[in-house]
Amino acid sequence: MTEGTTSAPEGGDTLTRLEQEGEIAADYLEGLLDIADLDGDIDMDVEADRAAVSIVSDASSRDLQKLVGRDGEVLEALQELTRLAVHRETGDRSRLMLDIAGYRAKKRAELTEQGAKAAADVKNSGEPVKMQPMTPFERKVVHDAVKAAGLRSESEGEEPQRFVVVLPA
Repeated sequence: MTEGTTSAPEGGDTLTRLEQEGEIAADYLEGLLDIADLDGDIDMDVEADRAAVSIVSDASSRDLQKLVGRDGEVLEALQELTRLAVHRETGDRSRLMLDIAGYRAKKRAELTEQGAKAAADVKNSGEPVKMQPMTPFERKVVHDAVKAAGLRSESEGEEPQRFVVVLPA
């Protein structure tokens, strides 16, 4: 092997691809922050086989809240735009996850708690529990919490009214 070349296992190729997605997304988001004249730092990571990019700020997070919007609607739109920017550069569909000012992290914690509570209710009553409509991200978090509690769940309905049903074991 010559210096400067490495032989990466298959998992390394995936990690490299996800890191590249994160870098492309970070560049795109930096440009967006400049245009919007907002302060924020970009953090990149790889979580659960997807690139994860976060915009954080030491200053007032009120400015970044504009990028979250009501119920995360602006955040969802920015995530899709960022995924499109990555797709344009790589030619591959991206499953990149964007968080702004810790919104998704807080939401994940709340939804994990809701999923665990619904699972406990199902265990106690033996009856299925239907939850309120959720975004795909929210449903995934609830499905994971239900699975961790030892039960199963399904998504039902059509977007945007798709919801999780927690089922007895």
